[in-house]
Amino acid sequence: MTVRVAAVDLGAASGRVIAGRAGPGELSIEECHRFPNRPVSVRGTLYWDILDLYRGVLDGLRAAGSLDGIGIDAWGVDYGLLDADGALLANPVHYRDARTADAMADPSLYPLTGLQFLPFNTLNQLAAEPRLGQASRLLMIPDLVAYWLTGSAGAELTIASTTQLLDVRARAWAPSLAARFGDGLLPPIRDPGTIIGPAVDLGGTPVIAVGSHDTASAVVGVPASGERFAYISCGTWSLVGVELAEPVLTEESRRANFTNELGVDGTVRYLRNVMGLWLLEECLRAWPGASRTDLLAEAAGLAPRAVIDPDDPVFLPPGDMPGRIVAACRDSGQPVPASRAETVRCIVDSLAQAHQRAVTAAAGLSGHEVDVVHMVGGGARNTLLCQLTADACGLPVIAGPVEATALGNVLVQARALGALDGDLAALRALVRATQPTTRYEPAD
Repeated sequence: MTVRVAAVDLGAASGRVIAGRAGPGELSIEECHRFPNRPVSVRGTLYWDILDLYRGVLDGLRAAGSLDGIGIDAWGVDYGLLDADGALLANPVHYRDARTADAMADPSLYPLTGLQFLPFNTLNQLAAEPRLGQASRLLMIPDLVAYWLTGSAGAELTIASTTQLLDVRARAWAPSLAARFGDGLLPPIRDPGTIIGPAVDLGGTPVIAVGSHDTASAVVGVPASGERFAYISCGTWSLVGVELAEPVLTEESRRANFTNELGVDGTVRYLRNVMGLWLLEECLRAWPGASRTDLLAEAAGLAPRAVIDPDDPVFLPPGDMPGRIVAACRDSGQPVPASRAETVRCIVDSLAQAHQRAVTAAAGLSGHEVDVVHMVGGGARNTLLCQLTADACGLPVIAGPVEATALGNVLVQARALGALDGDLAALRALVRATQPTTRYEPAD
């Protein structure tokens, strides 16, 4: 039995609808439709244009043709609020908006939620939410899209685990946190693989809960053999960590700012958010006409000169990234990049070192041994970043698949529909057998 399903993958810069075929010994994907994700600033607040995104989803699903299932994944932490009639109160606010810039960490929550402190965590956003009194229901971005398709409201587990409202051990909403925002605001939890309902405007095709946080789907698509691996899901953000059976809730883990997000099949994604290729994308936006390929090739021929901390909050907002990098180098007493290629080299060296710090810390804090690093997502195309990450970690890096998120989405749907069976190891074996990868050995 082979099924054809659609993976709706919503990212910070664009959305895609990807059709996938999966069955015993078969796994392939093809992009049907890509559409931009263009945030909009209105009177000083940065919003996601969720209705434009939804139009892109519908266009893509119609372009995909006949389907056996639909799965939706997206970024975490952001949400939409519905009124008592199920209508969206306003466009979701972008996590890069300044409304949570002054949020403070509450260390007492870590043993309960296991979530690293990020100023834009959903809990902090809700504390700054002016429409909360009008809201009857909160839906995370992929759950909102699923609700519009099916009319069924719920919270898929992996995306719920990004909110700082979930009891990470109980795998359920924490009553003490949910009570802060009123009964009924948080919808029932769904596990990955649950059939949500038929897409009423798309011929009744079943919508299936996948690993709805895009990193959860990406980790399913990691082509690992065995358990002794670390992963880097590298795109706008680099999500760097290991896969565990239980959360790590120690004070040392909290101080290291590691997060315990939930994954498919009862797993825990123990990871740290690193700022990622956002730094490079913002520089390219500031350099109209610049060639990413040419700049990376030129940067590869340069010696490293300066590194920055990519997780410094100064790099979080959009705008003049090259200027902020120059200022960071100057303020730390390092050579200032004198060209675009030197700026790119600074970014890539900085990311490689941040990857190494996160891999080393994840292994040490969890006691999980690591023999190999898997890099998936758009960063797997960046040969300089892959090689420098291998060099920094002193471990081989296996790069690819680039489309791990879509593949993980497709695999969970196919298993839910009965076209595949087995555990994560079986799903990953199919990825290894069907998808190309590149191996980078660390330099001596």
